[in-house]
Amino acid sequence: MGPTLLSQLAHVELTTPKFDESLSFWHEIAGLELTEQRGRTAYLRAWGDRFHHTLQLTEGEQTGLGHIGWRASGPEALEEAVSRLQAAGVGEGWVEASVGHGRAFRYRGPGGHLHEIFWEVERFVPPAGMESPFPNRPQRYVPRGAALRCIDHVTVVTSNPERDAKWYRDTLGQRYMEYTTTPDRRDFPVFCMSSVCERSHDLGLVWDPTGDNGRINHFAYFVDSREELLRVADVFLNRDVPIEFGPGRHGMGEQDYLYVREPSGMRLEVNAGGYRNYEPDWETVRYEPEQGSNVFYKNGALPPSMFQSFPDVPIPEADLKQAQQRTGLFI
Repeated sequence: MGPTLLSQLAHVELTTPKFDESLSFWHEIAGLELTEQRGRTAYLRAWGDRFHHTLQLTEGEQTGLGHIGWRASGPEALEEAVSRLQAAGVGEGWVEASVGHGRAFRYRGPGGHLHEIFWEVERFVPPAGMESPFPNRPQRYVPRGAALRCIDHVTVVTSNPERDAKWYRDTLGQRYMEYTTTPDRRDFPVFCMSSVCERSHDLGLVWDPTGDNGRINHFAYFVDSREELLRVADVFLNRDVPIEFGPGRHGMGEQDYLYVREPSGMRLEVNAGGYRNYEPDWETVRYEPEQGSNVFYKNGALPPSMFQSFPDVPIPEADLKQAQQRTGLFI
């Protein structure tokens, strides 16, 4: 594996059948900044995000994933990535005009998820009065709601997480960081973590028993500390947003976490902490669920609702029971 051709997770497009309610949640409660709105599509970013947007919220018939946007490591890396994707037969062509960035090449991963990769970006310029006293910050810190700081990761579901993790590694140089198995399938990774940066993952890959393609489990933003995460929990509870899971700490990645749902049902994870790793020759780490792959302190049960992904597809009863026995699936 050579150096990664991608520099960072740039944005995620989510679809919602409850556009107005979802937009209100992300702006007023999660605390994202509304950069721009064009019809029934809104472009939002956290206060510490440097680009035009990290969330594209689009009205749609179902709650789900539109696409995942990645920035290339440079113009030459973009050309190399496009060459590799075309050779793999997964390219869907160029999008010449996009909001917030330059021309982008679209492709589908082996799990059916739509991605795009680009180099040229539009950086956020704060309006008058919102300039930060810290010259390395994109804007002044004016907390609203949860006041999420920056994009963290996206976790999708797929019939074969390890196949996908190795494909992203071999095709685009994404590092395959960690995986976990289950008590009854020691030979089958059910959750794999992939990264293009120093974090443990910016792309999570979870086992999906439904056979459907292109679905998402959750989208995550970052806050600075465990104390800030507890403040976020208070914000959600005081705005009558139920907490689905957490606060707690994951074993894989070592992030502190909590999960909530926005009005369309989409799951938001808020992260703090986690390890940092810069090794280009990192060897993938194996976890077993009894080692606390999902819950580091090993004293929390994963709620059955966490097995729901989007668009929602009913899981056969036998598969659901099997999945509920497989702790440590989500991070």
